[in-house]
Amino acid sequence: MPVSTVEKDDLVRSTMAHWGPRFISNGVALADFEEITANLRSWEGWCRAWSARAADYEKMGRLALADRNLLTAGEHFNRAAVYYHFAKFLFVHDLPQMKAAHMSAVACRTEALPHLRPSGERVSVPYEGQHLYGILRKPTGAERPPVLVMIVGLDSAKEETDAYEQPFLARGIATLVFDGPGQGEAEYDLAIRGDYETPVKAVFDWLEGRKDIDIDRAALWGVSLGGYYAARAAAFEKRAKACISLAGPFNLAECWDQMPELTRNTFRVRAKCETMAQAKQHAKALSLDGVARKIACPLYIVSGKRDRVIPWQHAERLSRETGAEAVFNLIEDGNHIANNRPYRWRSQCADWLARQLGTSTL
Repeated sequence: MPVSTVEKDDLVRSTMAHWGPRFISNGVALADFEEITANLRSWEGWCRAWSARAADYEKMGRLALADRNLLTAGEHFNRAAVYYHFAKFLFVHDLPQMKAAHMSAVACRTEALPHLRPSGERVSVPYEGQHLYGILRKPTGAERPPVLVMIVGLDSAKEETDAYEQPFLARGIATLVFDGPGQGEAEYDLAIRGDYETPVKAVFDWLEGRKDIDIDRAALWGVSLGGYYAARAAAFEKRAKACISLAGPFNLAECWDQMPELTRNTFRVRAKCETMAQAKQHAKALSLDGVARKIACPLYIVSGKRDRVIPWQHAERLSRETGAEAVFNLIEDGNHIANNRPYRWRSQCADWLARQLGTSTL
């Protein structure tokens, strides 16, 4: 990514270096990325700058809606949601400002859902006396399609996942992405937990009540920390017929010291820990030691060899220690989640899942 001659603080530089390609591959226009970050000197201005550009798209969405240009409205609202999400994604030092951007992201994606192709439905899953919120989308024209339960990571949320959903929807697979404990709408009340099979069970139980989904053809998908969550859940949730794990840690505590400062602090806040020492201790609960061998369903694992957030060896270890058949797609020049090379794994894992669940790749 081009970098302005304006001197930037370390947090802005770190964010651009670690996650820049993710912004572009998940829906941010390159020109917008360059313009927003060009004169951004300080991390203090990050949320405000991204929210301002998001508001431009939100305004265009409302104008399109007023003119009954519904497809255009959906596109603008969807993009606004992504920009608001990236305004808040690691901005945990200023929770009021972060939450304002977050609620705008939720509102814009909700506004977009009826106008997307295929459309989506905001859903609520009962969970331990509260609710987990998600987005269900079904492929056009499909009756009782299989479903992919999608698990976001530490700094992602359901408002970011449209680009991840599309390859599966195109292959006849419904998608249900949700915010679990420590994530998205649940991050304010529910702490990060290592035994993620618990919220996944709640989601699968809820899906059992849907007559328009084939729960007998269900799978799991997880990105970054969600890559750990998905693999962990697959070890216990036997209704999952396949699992895709994208650059997840095998043992988060073993990654702790090399993770970016923003990532560690975000984990601390979303784990409800007072100190970094407590957060590092809590990270030990997120481990596949003794668990990976319990996975029985087929796995598709992706990692980038240049990943500076979660070393690729964690994905390789999962591929070795799983008790199931595994495909390990290691992207030699890939960064974290290989979002700089999405064409080397996004369609490929969708094709793999279509074969596992019996849908078409034509």
